[in-house]
Amino acid sequence: MGYRWRRAALAVLVASAVTLPVVGAARPRTPAPPPVMLAPPTAATLDAAYAAHRADAAAAARMAADHGDRRRAAADRALAGPDRQLLAFDGRGPGLVTEVLGDLAHADRVAVLVPGSGTGIDTYGRFRATAEALHARLVREAPAGIRTAVVAWLGYETPGTVTAAVATTGRADRAAPELRSLVDDLRTVSGPRAHVSLICHSYGSVVCARAAAGLVVDDIAVVGSPGTGVDTAAALRTRARIWAARGADDRVANVPHLSADLFGTTVGFGTDPVAPEFGARVFTAGDGGHGDYFAPGSPSLANLTRIVLGRTTAVTRD
Repeated sequence: MGYRWRRAALAVLVASAVTLPVVGAARPRTPAPPPVMLAPPTAATLDAAYAAHRADAAAAARMAADHGDRRRAAADRALAGPDRQLLAFDGRGPGLVTEVLGDLAHADRVAVLVPGSGTGIDTYGRFRATAEALHARLVREAPAGIRTAVVAWLGYETPGTVTAAVATTGRADRAAPELRSLVDDLRTVSGPRAHVSLICHSYGSVVCARAAAGLVVDDIAVVGSPGTGVDTAAALRTRARIWAARGADDRVANVPHLSADLFGTTVGFGTDPVAPEFGARVFTAGDGGHGDYFAPGSPSLANLTRIVLGRTTAVTRD
């Protein structure tokens, strides 16, 4: 009975997915210029790319202000600040941003943060704060001579937190090629010897899983994950070490870990990544909730820092 009830609930979610985008499309969106089209970045062109995307963000801020959207104008204006290192920017719709913290061209250790649902330019400040927290700790703990960078990758249109799309792999399937392209660009800029880690929060773990096969990264860490869309870490088909953690007070623990094909759509994400049968390296996250994995002083942030720095034997395990 319980399984049939869950299948029925998932069916409702899928049916909602058909109607919600139509309703959303009817709402007017704040105008913004098309993104600047540049060649893939290299170490030599990185500063020019940052400047071009800052200029695009400034133009988007002016258009948003003229449209009367003060919230978006303020967010775009902040991204256009002279100290912001934007590797990509698209102010249209919910918005896309890729921002670098640190010296990417010379980094020995690079962490890519992949956000979960409900993240866009309007809420980007919260996502950036997680990148800042990780970068600050990396700078503090990196051995002498080891340079680090963090890439905050809002490179896909995330599903809304309370929408049917958050229960399906659709957005992740569309995002995966973009994440692969980013990693290729990072390898070009930083060089093949750089250690690259993906840190994937919530629905972002589904994105990372969809991109993982054959991806040239060293570690993939999923935190607050509802599942990855596969049943085992081995099914990700990657040479990367797979890590997983969940805070004791994270509500995602209540998500049913099942997957069903309904109306041609796969709903749900399968095995719990912190379950023994999944096969990830489960590390300590502490007592925090769904938004606390990057809280300063938290066990999860300490362990994520160790993973990025390659200090895998120092990671505390559950």
